[in-house]
Amino acid sequence: MPNPTAAILIIGDEILSGRTRDSNMHYLAGRLTEVGIDLKEVRVVSDDREAIISAVNALRETYGSVFTSGGIGPTHDDITADCIAAAFGVGIDIRQDAYDLLKAHYDARGQEFNAARQRMARIPDTACLIENPVSTAPGFSLGNVHVMAGVPSVFQAMVASVLPSLTGGAPLLSQTYRINQGEGTIAGPLSELAAEFSDLSIGSYPFIIDGVHGSNIVIRGSDGARVDQAIVKLAGLFPA
Repeated sequence: MPNPTAAILIIGDEILSGRTRDSNMHYLAGRLTEVGIDLKEVRVVSDDREAIISAVNALRETYGSVFTSGGIGPTHDDITADCIAAAFGVGIDIRQDAYDLLKAHYDARGQEFNAARQRMARIPDTACLIENPVSTAPGFSLGNVHVMAGVPSVFQAMVASVLPSLTGGAPLLSQTYRINQGEGTIAGPLSELAAEFSDLSIGSYPFIIDGVHGSNIVIRGSDGARVDQAIVKLAGLFPA
């Protein structure tokens, strides 16, 4: 059986403008690989209501799980929660359990639990909260969509909260073989290898070091024995 699939939707003008470098996709890809869920698509959209709604609906209909990153804070441009509610056609309002968590958090710090901070307690109807042990403000899951903060430390904590609830598959294994020849030289035999081992993913990643052209060939699959066989065959074609 093929592994379950997933996508990530990264939301925010700051990503698209280059002001902020995204690290959440890289982290999520690694964690999903560990549990046997294949990350199949990454999208980045601006803080635009229709763009977010359209992307969420397209992704949730295509993949088993969708993770979103960004846009659930206290400011006016944090519109992700409202967009998720609209995508699913459900209402959204301050929810008592989220409100209580946040109020206790700010009370303990002697900070006012003002209207802006209360915005983070607005949760779509029927959604389940995602625990946030870093800064308390929860994410939420609705259907197969898991809505998380953009701050990397918080995103990572939320991923840890969600992953145990998901059904994984066979973890993806990989091996890398370095060939000190250009891709134009190795392309033919590599294509034949890929056809022979069509059940594996075989990628070529070129480099230039001290003027020497070469490629790192990465072979991935859930069957360790097959990955080993392909590496051995590759090493025979291009001895070190």
